[in-house]
Amino acid sequence: MNDLPIDKEEILHELDLIQDEDLKYRDGRILGSMCTEAHPFAKEVYVKFLDSNLGDPGLFRGTKSVEEKTIKIIGRLLNLDEAYGNIVTGGTEANIMAVRAARNHARKYKGIKNGEIILPKSAHFSFKKAADMMNLKIIEADLDENYKIDVNSVKNKITENTIAIVAIAGTTELGLIDPIEELSQIAHENNIYFHVDAAFGGFSIPFLKSIGYDFPEFDFKLEGVSSITVDPHKMGLAPIPAGGIIFRKKEYLEVMAVDSPYLTVKTQSTIVGTRLGASTVATYALLKYFGKSGYSKLADNLMKNTQFLRQSLEEIGYDVIVEPELNIVAFNHPEKSPDDLSEELEKINGWKVSVANCPKAIRIVLMNHVTKTHLKEFISDLKELY
Repeated sequence: MNDLPIDKEEILHELDLIQDEDLKYRDGRILGSMCTEAHPFAKEVYVKFLDSNLGDPGLFRGTKSVEEKTIKIIGRLLNLDEAYGNIVTGGTEANIMAVRAARNHARKYKGIKNGEIILPKSAHFSFKKAADMMNLKIIEADLDENYKIDVNSVKNKITENTIAIVAIAGTTELGLIDPIEELSQIAHENNIYFHVDAAFGGFSIPFLKSIGYDFPEFDFKLEGVSSITVDPHKMGLAPIPAGGIIFRKKEYLEVMAVDSPYLTVKTQSTIVGTRLGASTVATYALLKYFGKSGYSKLADNLMKNTQFLRQSLEEIGYDVIVEPELNIVAFNHPEKSPDDLSEELEKINGWKVSVANCPKAIRIVLMNHVTKTHLKEFISDLKELY
């Protein structure tokens, strides 16, 4: 720290130089991220509520009421009339809360001390964090030939210590949807907590279904689903951090509650204590601003860009790994390795793609900052590298 104050213009100049080193979503070169630039209206709202703390809701009753309204709106979007949950930092925290709820519920009502969670090999790494933090054993279910969780593998891995089954609605690497209907039935029949990680797909599947896209059921319409992760800061265009965790029953929050005697509430169920209210209110504002029709148009545009990229890749001669279900396309060059192709793409025009590991492939996420103009430039560069 400097001894004397520094003029704010000098500080801002330094920060401008620092920010110049960051990639900008609007440039369309970020092709491997599930995040995007927040909507301008959301940024405006965010600043208005920058000082609100949802960790002490008695002091910020208005902001807390907005969180409750937001959870109810998202719950209804996911076919749950009476929803419980929170807007949290992101999918990782939401998944950790779900696993903690499952662990505590199984401990209280089943007496399970050495818990196991069954999840697909395609699951997000946040579940490894959750298992590590809570001393749980991860049981990985196999994937089928379509890179989705194998239902029979799940059945065979259930034991008396199983506290939860996890499925994905929009896998991180390929954007695929696991056979959630079948898994929901298995979980329900075996009285096992069932969590759906829809951090990616949760803010697009409901809107796409409303305009005629054919998707399997994945939400609370299925009786076995206990909780769902959904991230407004992905396709919802909310500012980071804005993840969501929705529970079917209030008791899942209650089994996580700890005493918070010096706050304005008696108990607290979230992992984080101090919680920024700004992203929650921004999410609420966007839900009202876009409505179902607005979000449906956005989701439809992303899917059209996805199909445009898939068709263009196949016309050039690249190998598309799977038929895209959501706005992710994974592909390979017929001869070059994904790592080599990734390096060449960055050198040729600054393209920042990611490389999936299961299977090994170039992975493109079609977010709102990626326009068809950007995609045409990308395809042109891919032609040169073919």
